[in-house]
Amino acid sequence: MDIFEAIKTRHSVRSYSDKKIEPEKVEKLTKIIKKINAESGLDFQLITDEPEGFTGTMAHYGSFKGVKNYFVLAGPKKKDYEVGYYGEKLVLAAQMLGLNTCWVALTFNKRKAKYTLKKGEKLYVVISLGYGATQGKAHKSKAISDVSDMNENSPQWYKDGIEAVMLAPTAVNQQKFYFELNGDDVKMKAGGGFYTEMDLGIARYHFDIGSGKVLFEEEL
Repeated sequence: MDIFEAIKTRHSVRSYSDKKIEPEKVEKLTKIIKKINAESGLDFQLITDEPEGFTGTMAHYGSFKGVKNYFVLAGPKKKDYEVGYYGEKLVLAAQMLGLNTCWVALTFNKRKAKYTLKKGEKLYVVISLGYGATQGKAHKSKAISDVSDMNENSPQWYKDGIEAVMLAPTAVNQQKFYFELNGDDVKMKAGGGFYTEMDLGIARYHFDIGSGKVLFEEEL
């Protein structure tokens, strides 16, 4: 599976089987995390064979079952956008390895989850990881015109980028972002509300992959 197929086939999964993640896949994900942390200054962590992070009322409320592995997305404060961008990089890497994931902001056990924080860092979110009981399903999406200025006259690379953006996961499927083409550059902005900067980072990563270009100006 390549990254384009991963974008198309990846859906949020909340229930997982007992199948363990193979050591070679753990090693690959660990290497990706190390590279991400070096490049971004974030502090992502991979936790495996640890069931306590998804126990209790909040996990039950979020309908999570069988979660024993998860990514911890931590780092310096005010890095929500970067966490979204690089977190989605991890999500798609896991999908290409045949694993399933779900972004989790609140419905996990923060007290029992295993992670470490350096001075000045915060825990942003976690991402459940493992072999899903199902492959998940697609959710309803906004119209392209609600999230971008793409039209029939837009260049193909921009269309490809926006098509990938439409498949980006967002908090409660809110899709509160907007992309706009300005000559050969792209502008973007996050809407108001919770986790929208993180959502914008996720969408931006999808755009970069779909378009094959990195031509962004400042945010709108």
